[in-house]
Amino acid sequence: MAFVVTESCIACKYTDCVSVCPMDCFYEGPNFLVIDPDECIDCSICVGECPVNAIVEEREISPDQAHFVQINRDLSHDPRWKRISRSKAPLPEHEAWAKVKDKLHLMEQV
Repeated sequence: MAFVVTESCIACKYTDCVSVCPMDCFYEGPNFLVIDPDECIDCSICVGECPVNAIVEEREISPDQAHFVQINRDLSHDPRWKRISRSKAPLPEHEAWAKVKDKLHLMEQV
């Protein structure tokens, strides 16, 4: 089972998780990160690094976030999404967005 980036990441894009990933399996879009489930070794190191608890194990994902399993798979294989292996600053309004729920409509795919 792989780990999955969920809705909490949208419009925040904290990258603390990226620098600890031993497999470099994170991919970056304009305002969201995803994990390639084929590259993830299920080590869970990234989970504790996310300040908004956006990363969960696939088998423990809540039903309202289950669609993020496929979103992570699809976008991690999209050539427009690039591998990211180093942390960088979060998005400018990250503090305000960190408290917002239901952000799927804000996710930018390209």
